[in-house]
Amino acid sequence: MSQRAAIAKHRRAVPFWRDERVLKALAQIVFVILVLAVGTWMLSNYRERGRTFSFGFLDEEASFDLAEGIPFSPTDSYARAFLVGVVNTARVASLGIVLATLLGLVTGIARLSGNWLVSRIASVYIEIIRNTPLLVQLFFLYFAVILKLPDLQECLVLPGPVYLSQRGIALPWPRSTASFGSWWPFLGLGLIATMGLLVARARGAKRTGRPGFNLLWAGIPLVAIPALGWFLVPGSPLLLEPPELVSRSGGVLKVIGGTALSPEFAALLLGLVIYTAAFIAEVVRAGILSVPLGQTEAARAQGFTEGQILRLIVLPQALRVIIPPLISQYLNLTK
Repeated sequence: MSQRAAIAKHRRAVPFWRDERVLKALAQIVFVILVLAVGTWMLSNYRERGRTFSFGFLDEEASFDLAEGIPFSPTDSYARAFLVGVVNTARVASLGIVLATLLGLVTGIARLSGNWLVSRIASVYIEIIRNTPLLVQLFFLYFAVILKLPDLQECLVLPGPVYLSQRGIALPWPRSTASFGSWWPFLGLGLIATMGLLVARARGAKRTGRPGFNLLWAGIPLVAIPALGWFLVPGSPLLLEPPELVSRSGGVLKVIGGTALSPEFAALLLGLVIYTAAFIAEVVRAGILSVPLGQTEAARAQGFTEGQILRLIVLPQALRVIIPPLISQYLNLTK
């Protein structure tokens, strides 16, 4: 008797009330019935109290203020407040992902450095940050760092200029001018040309089995065409507007121009970047270590420098290990 026939005979011998398949199906049916019953009961209670289940509350007046993000007043609706939250989340996530990736990449490579001091510094940073709760770090950065900065009258001035004070961080920011509308087609044309070169390079590599021309050549149109448009268009399409300190009535200083990060936004951004970068550093380190040692030894035998080995051989192969957990870190930062 075959094994399949023996299993079928055993199943026929088991009563249906003891059959595992029947019990699983019954459990699912009972669960669905309970969910429907609870939902029906909740809806009936809503109707008895004269209430409806809808998103109409989003049109009601919020009656509170939000200082960060796009303009908002207490008379705006809850939907507007939700939009402000989405915009603020997008700002923190976009800036945080870029900064955390750069810091994490450098730290991960530094931890594998042959320089003992650089490796130890990176290791201490990673171990301390990863084993400290994020909320503790945010409170520390806000109360012990940002709020301990001097007042605006005695603010710290960094090159740029960048002003650091209890009111936050003020830094230069590019502003478009009237000629920007005539210049942006040059920028779009440069982007299209660069993408075309990248596609041609990829197709050539697939056809010949060779990597093709250097990637830096593909970036030339992205720089050259907008630069040409910059000289052809009258005036400067973009101006770097620096922040300035001006005195108001009563001798109170105010920052105008540039862009400013509030103390709360600055503490949140710094905390998320520092915390997430420590985890990204470990992801980068694991990806680099996943590349077989023979790849590095073969590259050294071919005369590659350490920088070329890392850029051309190790990191491209490590990406298949780095990317999946890296996306998880991006999601964690956004949440």
